Amino acid sequence: MFLPENKKLVVIVGPTAVGKTDLAIEISEQTNGEIISADSRYFYRGMDIGTAKPGAEQRARVPHYLIDVADIDEIWSLGVYQREAKVIMNEIFSRGKMPFLVGGTGQYIRSMIEGWQIPEKSPDYGLRDFLEKWAEKVGSEKLHQKLSILDPEAAAIIDFRNKRRTIRALEVILSSGKKFSDLRMRSPLDFKFKMIGLYRDRNQLYERIDQRIDEMFELGFIDEVKFLLKKGYSIDNSPLTAIGYNEVIGFIEGKMDFQECVLKIKKRTREFVRRQANWFKPLDPRIKWFDVTVDCKNEIIAFINSDDGWQRE
Repeated sequence: MFLPENKKLVVIVGPTAVGKTDLAIEISEQTNGEIISADSRYFYRGMDIGTAKPGAEQRARVPHYLIDVADIDEIWSLGVYQREAKVIMNEIFSRGKMPFLVGGTGQYIRSMIEGWQIPEKSPDYGLRDFLEKWAEKVGSEKLHQKLSILDPEAAAIIDFRNKRRTIRALEVILSSGKKFSDLRMRSPLDFKFKMIGLYRDRNQLYERIDQRIDEMFELGFIDEVKFLLKKGYSIDNSPLTAIGYNEVIGFIEGKMDFQECVLKIKKRTREFVRRQANWFKPLDPRIKWFDVTVDCKNEIIAFINSDDGWQRE
């Protein structure tokens, strides 16, 4: 059995399009690592182009986990993710390798390195049905405003467009009398971690985002969404409210023209980058930041191999 001092997790974070995937593959190849995805959009089969999911060639270089693990009509909650990620992490430890937790979904990463214990709260289907009908009547934004009154901390980390998560938070509050954010307990970690942050100039990052989105359409993003719709999925399936998919469905349904669709995706992605910054703050003492516009690979590898800097929340 691996002792906690021998169990070491490397976490790589940063905004979307900063270059996490390619750099994580290169570094894990040279440090006996395997990659656990911490991107909630990668869970769902068929959502490939619009999520910039690592391709088969990239995944063949280094083992990747928690990619393509669910159908679009399944819901992978934070609790499910945390449970599965812990199992995989311990399997990697048992093989004498180092797990790399890589992604931009801050809530999933924080749940792992802060030892969140996600409360098992049974669904109240009657209340949920009421909230869903109310949401249809008032809209996602007003629903979210209600959450911000009852639980500002939860509202700060839930996008108002994510109706499912907003409803779940309200359901917990109204059925238990406790704030959703207060039900999050913590347990001690049985591993150590180093947290690596990647950054680049914001204007350059926005240019990369715009270029990536243009390339998605060249690769067949619209056809990907049409295929998912033909399979019977719709905007009622929460994963398809993700940035890009929501807008492309609107374009396919004639609710906006192509140019408006592209511009909305680029705008929402920039807004998402700003929200990601709330999870990965430049002054967070746990994160060592590296500028990816210079060749920082060897510096990062040296940091990982060093005995210094390992921490336990």
